[in-house]
Amino acid sequence: MRLFLCEKPSQAKDIAAVLGATRRGDGCLSGAGVTVTWCIGHLLETAPPDAYDARYKRWVLQDLPIVPGTWKMQVKPKTASQYKAVKRLLGEARELVIATDADREGEMIARELVEHCRYRGPIQRLWLSALDDASIRKALAALRPGADTFSLYHSALGRSRADWLIGMNMSRLFTLLGRQSGYQGVLPVGRVQTPTLRLVVDRDRSIADFVPVPYWAIDVGLRHDGQDFTAQWRAPGEFCDEQDRCLNQALAQQAAHDITQAGSARVARLRTERVREAAPLPFDLGTLQEICSKKLGLGAQETLDIAQALYETHKLITYPRSDCGYLPVSQHGEAAGIIAALCAADPSLQPLREHLDAQRRSRAWNDAKVSAHHGIIPTAATRAFERLSGKPRAVYSLIRARYLAQFLPNHEYDRTQADFDCAGQALRAVGKRVIEPGWKRALPEALAPAKGKQAPPPQALPALRQGDNCPVTGVQLKDLWTQPPKPYTEGDLIKAMKNVARLVEDPLLKQKLKETTGIGTEATRAGIIQGLLDRGYLRKDGKALSATPPAFSLIDNVPRAIADPGTTAIWEQALDMVQSGEMSLEEFVAKQAAWMSKQVERCQGLRLNLQGMPAPAGAAPWKKSRKRKASGNSRGAKDGTSNKTTAKAAATSAAAKPRRSSRKPSGNA
Repeated sequence: MRLFLCEKPSQAKDIAAVLGATRRGDGCLSGAGVTVTWCIGHLLETAPPDAYDARYKRWVLQDLPIVPGTWKMQVKPKTASQYKAVKRLLGEARELVIATDADREGEMIARELVEHCRYRGPIQRLWLSALDDASIRKALAALRPGADTFSLYHSALGRSRADWLIGMNMSRLFTLLGRQSGYQGVLPVGRVQTPTLRLVVDRDRSIADFVPVPYWAIDVGLRHDGQDFTAQWRAPGEFCDEQDRCLNQALAQQAAHDITQAGSARVARLRTERVREAAPLPFDLGTLQEICSKKLGLGAQETLDIAQALYETHKLITYPRSDCGYLPVSQHGEAAGIIAALCAADPSLQPLREHLDAQRRSRAWNDAKVSAHHGIIPTAATRAFERLSGKPRAVYSLIRARYLAQFLPNHEYDRTQADFDCAGQALRAVGKRVIEPGWKRALPEALAPAKGKQAPPPQALPALRQGDNCPVTGVQLKDLWTQPPKPYTEGDLIKAMKNVARLVEDPLLKQKLKETTGIGTEATRAGIIQGLLDRGYLRKDGKALSATPPAFSLIDNVPRAIADPGTTAIWEQALDMVQSGEMSLEEFVAKQAAWMSKQVERCQGLRLNLQGMPAPAGAAPWKKSRKRKASGNSRGAKDGTSNKTTAKAAATSAAAKPRRSSRKPSGNA
């Protein structure tokens, strides 16, 4: 019997339908010589400390660090019946096809069962990027050898064990140290969640400590050939900050007086250049979450849930948990069919159709830059489109627009920069004239700014020539103030987690980090943020995220190395090395255990300053905030902070946040 092992029941149903496996059995669907079974997320979990030694049920400083000699897995009680069904089928199978999600976590879900149930037969891998019938048939015709993806399992296993080591040991350590200081709550510390929290705490402190500085600008109205336009005064560099803002009020006032008295400005220099902008790449998950947060006001987890439903339930898009926006060249031949299906499903695309060229190959088609997954794009299975409404329709429209943009010309415009001399004062006017809308024709209404928030349209300059004199029609001296950094939104935080290398200040860490290094994965970042919200360490006001008083206390008491995003990013690079075969799983876990043990040793004598710190409210911090569900709509953030032990959630009392500047800006900011 050939056994297909899927990640969830809905996925199994889709694959079974194509295979003709329609006969329902115990935890499976069967057909002629083929059986399809499924997991419900992880059927196994890493055993807790007391599975290694009963004394670990009690939390005692002297027992730390806890480092398993041989790692144990145990059956999850809630899904034990399905585990039994899968184990029986693995015992009967002559060949196994792993058909779980095509990523590290999906590989681990299957491989941990293969190991635990001691299956020793041949293994093949079904690598699916979409769940419509055509995509399933195409993938079935191109099964991969199981060995091709085995390294994904070791990478995921390394991540899981590192999370366990950090979460179980450091959370116990700091909770026990907290008790010595009179704090009775649980202090959860996670390999990814703690550095993520640090990003928000640091941003909040930079906002709180910000002192506004006044600066001055001058807008000058000019006219030529009956057309009005605006130029800006350019102050001498020695009186400006690094952003060319004039900090000298007297200088600005004198300049405004001189310009007014002069009455006209002469064109000293004129330059026009043709700018060609290539279409943005199709979405990866992080960029989709960022745009949906900014434009649609969606949370990171909400965006992921919608994208997962578009993929799994509606079959309208390809696999959403992708970290790559590029597309394989082999798929370019399918473009004409997908474009035709999209236009047929939505009459509103008809005006765009005449501009689409299915033969056009944008920079997105690049095999060298495609990782385990390609960009998120629409499928040709569009029947479910008419049933979409509200947020799912808006998210789908964004994904569809990015794909259609690949078959439209570059966006082209002429940028003209005119420099003027006005009584010895330098002015500059910039104009923009669109030549070819190109891919911007595909942008949906969802990307349009909300009413009242639109930026002024770029001005078009009149036909100027060097030496022309333009009358001054108005002078506006603006009294402005510098603005503090903006609070993180969920989309901003996802972006910061993806690009954490740019935020690392430590020169040694920065030297080791690749520019592309992030913390967390596309599949887990939303869950990490949601977990911090659920545990009461972050709060959300509209779109803005901010840290709560317990978050500040936790970050202040945890050693910098544990909360440093750069440290976690180095570990992420090591996990990539495990996946590529440059480092063994055993070496990675040994290094993690040694590092963690050293941190425990250094911290055991710490006295925590937790006075006035309330315990976080909400979900018990030792439980995962979101478990991986059978529907596939959420993957738990595996951050080592889960345990069978639950802590009483203490109500959060009012506590002062860090001091904010009392100085308020005056003038037109």
